[in-house]
Amino acid sequence: MLSNPPSWVPLAHGDPAQAPPVSAAALLAEWRPDIVPLLGIAAALVAYLLPVWALRARGDHWSRWRTASYVIGGCGGIAVATVSPLAAYDTSLLSVHMVQHLVLTMVAPVFLALGAPVTLWLRTLPASPRSRLLAVLHSRIAQALTFAPVALAIYVVSPWALYFSGWYEASLRSELLHELTHLHFLATGAVFCWPLIGLDPVPGRVAHGFRVLLTFVTLPFHAFLGVAIMGSGTLIASDWYLSLERDWPPTPAADQELAGALLWVSGDLVGVLFVGVLFWQWVRASQREAVREDRRLDRLDRIAGAPVPTRPADSIEP
Repeated sequence: MLSNPPSWVPLAHGDPAQAPPVSAAALLAEWRPDIVPLLGIAAALVAYLLPVWALRARGDHWSRWRTASYVIGGCGGIAVATVSPLAAYDTSLLSVHMVQHLVLTMVAPVFLALGAPVTLWLRTLPASPRSRLLAVLHSRIAQALTFAPVALAIYVVSPWALYFSGWYEASLRSELLHELTHLHFLATGAVFCWPLIGLDPVPGRVAHGFRVLLTFVTLPFHAFLGVAIMGSGTLIASDWYLSLERDWPPTPAADQELAGALLWVSGDLVGVLFVGVLFWQWVRASQREAVREDRRLDRLDRIAGAPVPTRPADSIEP
């Protein structure tokens, strides 16, 4: 068993030994307003709300539902995962970290995508920044990362690599790697879900039926990982958790079983909600397509039923 890391090693969110026993009062009071996530959330809000105000100032419409999705569901979800009382226990309890993982990978990216920020920026940015954004969207890197098989592989393989390698324990011992891991969760979720459920003109978009199929494909992988964590005979990040010597429950082994169960059950529940959103979008797209087709047929009927213009009799040449 390793001793606690030396004092010069920056611990993620401070000393986990200072976290009080889990209780209702602690879950309400133990906020962690760390500067790095707060700055990131503030930057994301400013980058979205300023263009919204600019649009409305010039008299253009922007959906309040999109704004609420981005601000409350997206940025609010990130705040819950990184600065709420969850952050007070994310290096003490694997189960709490797993909740953060689910929120940052499967919840916040969905709401950010439904906020359509790329569409908003394309409507409001000046010509030069807009051309740069379009260049990024059309770049080979963006096309490769959002290519469905690549995005699916990254989304599925990353958590296995995290929990069954030294990556996770290293993130517990380093503040920088801890925050980068949170950013990785968010980026992985965005790369996977943005082309599937988002409203923006990003590369990697496929037909609605294929989007539903891809979502169903991911569900067993989260269940397999959850079961693997629950049934593992090896304690994940054992040197770290055993060195904490907590005197309050749950034990590291019981906490790991809870973490696996959370991933198994919550992953499937979020996946079902994801599929529900996709079906709703599919129905809406079909309805809009039906309306467009009706309008096209009406125009053809009007053209076919219009009287053929005739030339005046006195203008007809003998």
